[in-house]
Amino acid sequence: MHDTRQPPREPPTRTAVVGIVGRTNSGKSTLVNTLVGEKVSIVSPVAQTTRNTIRAVLDEPRGQLVLVDTPGLHKAEGPLGTLLNRMARHAAANVDVLLLVMDGSQAPRLEDDGWMRRLLFADQPCLFILNKADREDSHEAAFRQLWETIQEDKQRQRDIPWFSISAATGDGVPAVVDALFAGAQPGERPYDREMLSDYPRRLVIADIIRESYLRHLRDELPHELGIRVDELREHPGEWRVEATVFVNRPSQKPIVIGPKGRTIHQVREAAEQEASRQFDIKVTLSLWVKIEKNWMTNFWLLKQMGYAGGHQG
Repeated sequence: MHDTRQPPREPPTRTAVVGIVGRTNSGKSTLVNTLVGEKVSIVSPVAQTTRNTIRAVLDEPRGQLVLVDTPGLHKAEGPLGTLLNRMARHAAANVDVLLLVMDGSQAPRLEDDGWMRRLLFADQPCLFILNKADREDSHEAAFRQLWETIQEDKQRQRDIPWFSISAATGDGVPAVVDALFAGAQPGERPYDREMLSDYPRRLVIADIIRESYLRHLRDELPHELGIRVDELREHPGEWRVEATVFVNRPSQKPIVIGPKGRTIHQVREAAEQEASRQFDIKVTLSLWVKIEKNWMTNFWLLKQMGYAGGHQG
C-alpha cells in the first residue's frame, strides 16, 4: 500500500509594516539595528540624529517585519525641523502596527505625552516600549501614570501592552518580536529574504558621513550640517564617492575642516571604513565643504538630501 498521508504543512508566513516612533534620542534607531542584527540606522548620543525615514527588513522563518524608523518628534526649529516632524507623523499613519519607544531612564517629556495622546486614537495596534531598562534610573511608574492621566483626560480607554527592554543589550527584544509576529497578518514576504533595507545607497553614505561628523563635533555644529552625495562611481572592487558638506555661515567652515584639515580628514577616514564595512567593498570618499546660507530652507537641496520628495537611487 502507498502511504497517502500528506506531509505536515508549514504555517503561513506573516508580515507587517511596523512604525517605530517616539521622541528624539529615545533609542529608536538602536532598536531597529538590534532587531535586524545589522547597522541600518545612525546611532548617536546627539539628538535628532535620524533625519530620513529608513525602512529595514527583519526576515525569519515566521515571515517578515518591515521596520520604519522615523525621525524623532521634537520641538521644531525652522523649516527642516517642521519637515522632519511631518515626515514622522506621515510615516506613523501608513503602517500596520506602531511601536512607541520611550526613554525609561528619564522622566516623561512633552513629546512622550504627545505621542501617547496620538496613539490613544490611532487605528493601528500599538505597543509601548520602555527602553534603556539597563540604566539604574527607571521612570516606568511615571510613564504608566501619564498614560492613565491621558486616558482619564480624554475619557477613552485603550489596552496597550508594555515592554521593558534594552535596545543596546537586546534584553527583552525577543518578546517584542514575538508580539509583532503574533499580531502580523498572513501574507507573502514583500521583500527578498536577503534584503536588509531599501534605503538608497547615496543616502546611506550621506548618513555615514554625517554620523562621523556628529561623533567628532558633537553639539558644536550637528543640526546646521547637511550632506549631499553628488556622485557615486562604481569601479571593480571600489566605489568612489564625491560628497558636499553644507554649512550655513562662513564661521562654520573652519570648524568642519578643522586645524590643518584634521577634522575633515578624520571624518573622511572613519566614514570610508564604515561605508566599506557596510557595503563590503572599498569606498573612497572625496569631501568638499560649501557655505550655503539657509540651506535648511532650500527645498531643492532638501530634496537632493532625501528630506523631501522621492529618494535618490
